[in-house]
Amino acid sequence: MGSFRVTGGIKLKGEIIPQGAKNEALQILCAVLLTPEKVTIEKIPNIVDVNKLIELLSDMGVKVTKEGPDTYSFQADEVNLDFMETEEYLKKASALRGSVMLLGPLLARFGTGKLSKPGGDKIGRRRMDTHFTGFQKLGAQFNYDAKNEIFHIDGKNLKGCYMLLDEASVTGTANIVMAAAMAEGTTTIYNAACEPYLQQLCDMLNRMGAKISGVGSNLLTIEGVKKLGGTRHKMLPDMIEIGSFIGLAAMTQSEITIKDCQIHRLGIIPDTFRRMGIQLEFRGDDIFIPAQKHYEIETFIDGSILTVADQIWPGFTPDLLSIILVTATQAKGTVLVHQKMFESRLFFVDKLIDMGAQIILCDPHRATVIGLDRKTELRGIRMTSPDIRAGVALLIAALSANGTSIIDNIEQIDRGYQNIDERLRALGADIERI
Repeated sequence: MGSFRVTGGIKLKGEIIPQGAKNEALQILCAVLLTPEKVTIEKIPNIVDVNKLIELLSDMGVKVTKEGPDTYSFQADEVNLDFMETEEYLKKASALRGSVMLLGPLLARFGTGKLSKPGGDKIGRRRMDTHFTGFQKLGAQFNYDAKNEIFHIDGKNLKGCYMLLDEASVTGTANIVMAAAMAEGTTTIYNAACEPYLQQLCDMLNRMGAKISGVGSNLLTIEGVKKLGGTRHKMLPDMIEIGSFIGLAAMTQSEITIKDCQIHRLGIIPDTFRRMGIQLEFRGDDIFIPAQKHYEIETFIDGSILTVADQIWPGFTPDLLSIILVTATQAKGTVLVHQKMFESRLFFVDKLIDMGAQIILCDPHRATVIGLDRKTELRGIRMTSPDIRAGVALLIAALSANGTSIIDNIEQIDRGYQNIDERLRALGADIERI
């Protein structure tokens, strides 16, 4: 396993461009299977999870052509369905959680799908029920081989229907939308996820010839069509990277400009960081964060302690709670961080406590952070990255700490952030891969 050696306490300065959105990329790449025509995608992030999915598509017979530094074209005119029966397919798919979204396009276009139990972050239970219940309501026959942990799905006669999702799952909604795009009749999905990434997917499918209305709301209507065509698509900048860089600037007292942010698609993310006391200035579509020695956490109107909790969109994304938590350690004031969706995502706080942070882990879902207002610096330690988002939170802590830190298991960080060490060095950070 690789590691980062980080010497903290250095003020950074400069401009940084966020990568294409990881969570959008996983949906958009699966959608190329819906048509035999060419689909060109711009701003694809060069990260492990995305590269694994592109490799899997290529193994399935999709023609993949790199047309630029972050632009690829895909043509799925000769998909090899027999590859799904191989051990290699099951092994590669199980190593990547996003591979579950291959099922919707495969069912829509070919009427069949097979998948082993998906992998991904170890952040608690992440059930598949929403995906499979949606497929079943469309008429798919679904069997689970418990011994080998393999899902077999027959979707030869998908028919549109009304469904109320039991949770507003982003990947679940995306999967069902793709399956319904070519189902017979009309599908109505209530309690659908409506994240910008899902809006991007629906807009792309509509350009391909789909008939999806209600995009951006939690009530989607999909009129099935016979076939879909090719298109060109540009992905959004990654809102999780943007939030991470805001937290990084505050923690390291750095002056950073984040370029091309598509600010109107960030929802309440900027306002949430402002409530942490961080100054942000919008300059066109760029976000400028001035160097700040102190930042003070707001209280609620009645003076009680601020709570930052994750919510389904347009609420605050759970992927940025770890960044809020680490940023709060050097703020003035106190905040309760409430991670509702996953029960293991706060377990990295023991590393921050070892670095000198004042944090009370109330239970698997809640942590109270008592800001030190920089009166006590965090200290460098050796630590391990448990998942993508916690890994970046620990990296931010290390960059702001006094002394040298070693972060092990950085493969987790590489899964979601492209060339992060090179990009941080360009801002002046002392970070090396060892």
